[in-house]
Amino acid sequence: MSTDDFFIPPEIPDTPQKSRFPVRIQLAVLGCLLFVLLGAGIIPYLTTSDNTDHTTIDAVATETGATTFQTTTVLSLGDVPVTAQSVFVYDVVGKRALFNKNADTVLPLASITKLMTTLVAHELMSSDETVSVSTAAVRQDGASGLQAGDQFASLALIDYAMQASSNDAAYALAVAAGSLIDEQYPAERFITSMNLKADELGLDSMIFYNPTGLDISVTEAGAYGNAREVTFLMEYILKNYPELLTQTTSDTSRIYNENGEFYEAENTNPVITAIPNLLGSKTGYTDLAGGNLTVAFDAGFNRPIIITVLGSTYTERFSDVETLVDAVTEAFSTAQ
Repeated sequence: MSTDDFFIPPEIPDTPQKSRFPVRIQLAVLGCLLFVLLGAGIIPYLTTSDNTDHTTIDAVATETGATTFQTTTVLSLGDVPVTAQSVFVYDVVGKRALFNKNADTVLPLASITKLMTTLVAHELMSSDETVSVSTAAVRQDGASGLQAGDQFASLALIDYAMQASSNDAAYALAVAAGSLIDEQYPAERFITSMNLKADELGLDSMIFYNPTGLDISVTEAGAYGNAREVTFLMEYILKNYPELLTQTTSDTSRIYNENGEFYEAENTNPVITAIPNLLGSKTGYTDLAGGNLTVAFDAGFNRPIIITVLGSTYTERFSDVETLVDAVTEAFSTAQ
């Protein structure tokens, strides 16, 4: 019997819950100056830089409800050789940085953008809401086989966008969700909602220009952000909407349209089986971004760890993450 037989999904700390449709609420009032901030009760993720790789800032709620910060010495992975320009390794339960290499450097996100795309789409639409694939969607670069006129449940397209990194699916979701707010300019309104969500979560480095992450030109990317905040976005999804990550842990799957026809989805992360107790992952690659990858896994004893690498190469983003997973596993094993 393998050790996987004894794996218990991590008990991720609760985040104060919000309405399922916070972005819709904000954008509904966008026409008359965007009304009220979404989602009461969420403390924005901390974005303060670490002074060294051996410190972290932990948020501590006081009796009055204010937030103070304390610096603590934490486990360090030491000097881990990686190709990526920017890396952040985060212990979710301990709320501490385990490794930091230029984690606050803003870089192109490429298809890691789809973390925000699927999150916002999921908040705006029910999982079984019908989404029609438009001609504009199938014209996105990196065609993934979808046909104009195809209709899917929104969750099926979310799975396709996350697992196969389908630009067609991501754009179709954006138009469908955006049309609930503004039928004349649905994609534009959806992109606005992505940026509003980033603001809500305190992800100040993030800015989105399209829902796919595709480069706009040879000099301008479709989205930007830093490794630290990509990690915190992954954490938010893991805590609040883990179903968005489910298919990213599988090699292949099928998505079915409303007529019962299916499309094969192949995971764009070829090393998912090499990462123990994988909880979720998202790849990204464009000419401007290079190779990006963020993964969440359980290091053991219900200890979710999130690793984000930005600005690596097409292949070395995977070896970078494998190296960091091995370093985390060894560090925790040695410390116990």
